[in-house]
Amino acid sequence: MANKIKYGIQNVYYAKATDDGTGTLTYSTPVAWPGAVSLSLDAQGDTNTFYADNIAYYTSAANNGYQGDFESALIPDTFRTNILGETLDAKGFYVEKSNATNSEFALLFQFEGDDKATRHCLYRCIASRPAASGSTQEESVEPQTETITITAMPRINDKLIKARCPYTSSTSSAYATWFSTVNEPTV
Repeated sequence: MANKIKYGIQNVYYAKATDDGTGTLTYSTPVAWPGAVSLSLDAQGDTNTFYADNIAYYTSAANNGYQGDFESALIPDTFRTNILGETLDAKGFYVEKSNATNSEFALLFQFEGDDKATRHCLYRCIASRPAASGSTQEESVEPQTETITITAMPRINDKLIKARCPYTSSTSSAYATWFSTVNEPTV
């Protein structure tokens, strides 16, 4: 039976991407990102319609990936250093510099469903720095979350943006290793 609904984001991982100079990306081993709260990504790209003979003669659609927000309990320090470019100094301070360079990464996650949890991979992402915010404790403790904006772009060499992997007998091997390596589709 196929999924009819989805709910609950979980098993979020990121894997740093390295470009070999030709646009081909290789990925480090995925690192767990605990505390996922929500992921909301909007499709990027417009449609363009050409009119001829008094009708919409041709319509094209550009797929420029996705952009949106990922909210989690906390952004892991490893993500801040590996991806956002913060450095850890000799005193144990996490230091953010204005000239730090963000790294690209793959984002892996799954949504629950009524049959099997479909697993997803966005292959070429970049992230914004999170805002710094907090509020006073009142009568009860209200957890504060952190949010970053993620842009998922097409890969340069093969234009690949995203893959989904529902559990089936033919995907069982990739499904089982989805969070231990960045699986490459056979295109």
